[in-house]
Amino acid sequence: MLRFVPILTLVLMIGPVSAGLIGTILPAFGILPALGRTTPSLDPWQALFAQPGLGTSIRLSFVNGLIATAISVAIVMLFCSAWQGTRIFHAMQRVLSPILSVPHATAAFGLAFLIAPSGWIVRVVAQVAGWERPPDIAIIHDPWGMALIAGLVAKEIPFLFLMTLSALPQADTDRTAQVTATLGYGRITGWFKATLPRIYPQIRLPVLAVLAYSTSVVDVAIILAPTTPAPLAVRILGWLSDPDLGLRFMASSAAVLQLLIVIAAMAVWIAGERIISALGRYWAEDGHRFKKDVALRGLAATMALVAAGAVVLGLIVLLVWSVAGFWAFPDLLPRGFSLRLWARELDAIGSSLTTTLLIGIPAVLVAVMLVLACLENEVRTGKAAGRQAMLLIYLPLLVPQISFMFGLQVFFTLLGLERTLLSVVLGHLVFVAPYVFLSLSEPFHALDPRYGQTALCLGASPARVFWQVRLPLLTRAVLTAAAVGLAVTVGQYLPTLLIGAGRFATVTTEAVALASGGDRRMIGIYGLLQMVLPFAGFALALLIPAVLFRHRRGMGAQNKG
Repeated sequence: MLRFVPILTLVLMIGPVSAGLIGTILPAFGILPALGRTTPSLDPWQALFAQPGLGTSIRLSFVNGLIATAISVAIVMLFCSAWQGTRIFHAMQRVLSPILSVPHATAAFGLAFLIAPSGWIVRVVAQVAGWERPPDIAIIHDPWGMALIAGLVAKEIPFLFLMTLSALPQADTDRTAQVTATLGYGRITGWFKATLPRIYPQIRLPVLAVLAYSTSVVDVAIILAPTTPAPLAVRILGWLSDPDLGLRFMASSAAVLQLLIVIAAMAVWIAGERIISALGRYWAEDGHRFKKDVALRGLAATMALVAAGAVVLGLIVLLVWSVAGFWAFPDLLPRGFSLRLWARELDAIGSSLTTTLLIGIPAVLVAVMLVLACLENEVRTGKAAGRQAMLLIYLPLLVPQISFMFGLQVFFTLLGLERTLLSVVLGHLVFVAPYVFLSLSEPFHALDPRYGQTALCLGASPARVFWQVRLPLLTRAVLTAAAVGLAVTVGQYLPTLLIGAGRFATVTTEAVALASGGDRRMIGIYGLLQMVLPFAGFALALLIPAVLFRHRRGMGAQNKG
């Protein structure tokens, strides 16, 4: 039965995406039997192109997504090339890893509280400049979407950095750096000429996933992006949530347009890759060493530290606002602290946390079981996932959520699962499983095969080898993958809102709903709640192996690796 699990896993990930796309494309051309429309029509597209500000919405999605992705990739590549193998590199690895668990909406709220006209940064400047009122500048929701770009860059850098870390050992980068240094190349130049061409193909899919997310993001855009008009994905959500059911057709055509925007952005990115590759070949062969790169190395470290520092400071600001009393501008801290609001919202907080866990825990457990079964099947058959399989695994991350969520909602309605907990869990599983696979596959493949071979030689069955040898040795890796999955499911906004039809109030849906209001204390509370669950998951991933194997030195060492 084990050999059928990979097929089942792909069906659970690809099936909802395919069904969702079909359920979106048909209404986009006027076909939705549930609303009595069975004749193809272009009326939804005519209504869409008649919408005011549509060109601006498309520009905000397309251009800002490309810019945010390009900046994120550039910072990560520069930092890795400048500091790989140094103490700063390892320190940044320890800093950025926990940031990866912070949901996008939480990071966006924290950044908003930092850079807003009455935010912490302006308050610090006001102390020096003597300002008594906040400047009248549109920093949040600025018309060009600069705040949106900043929020996306700050949150995507940790993801791309960790994906790059997993690719570095496969390219034997340490010895490559020694060779380029021996030939007289500067650290950055040698890395870009000799290492980058070998690791970039391995991180291309994560980069494209970041691009797809950046061009179609909803929750971060609601918090940071312009509102008149908003990026296309935000406007689609508004049309889907409108009481007028007739807008579902126009919303579906807009969702198809959003998919085309993502495809166009990927085409531009891939074209850019080929241009840079062609130019880079001549640059790699020109012999220039560029030894004097101290200033560029300092710039790379500064940009990485700013990105990490913005998220960390933003979380601190959220914490302060959640317990703040009266806080007038330009005071750096509130004049008093109070837990009164926490006490008042205790019942609502408990309800949203319970709902979040009721959705998240089943999704994570199913994802971990499926991924473990797939990886164990690879070990027994000797066939690892190829490039095509990895593309299918990444497919839910490459297709914009807003482009298939409405269709998936329609599909669940046909199955009689609309607005049920099961449908929301399945919707989350589509996005949790790829991240769990990415987190667990490398540790699983890196495990010394001699442990299993020795057990088999002693007469143990393959199933016993898995349960009593491989799984105990991978306890920490499995728990870490589960913690990553929990962080992913906690941050899911669209699947919870659309598939659940607003009936399931999680910490993320509550936090984003508060974005349109001005109560920073409430936003601080729910922003922190978004962060608490992922952090608790990672803390347990560290604590449980330490307790389980405290009397087994070898097992403890294995689970620290």
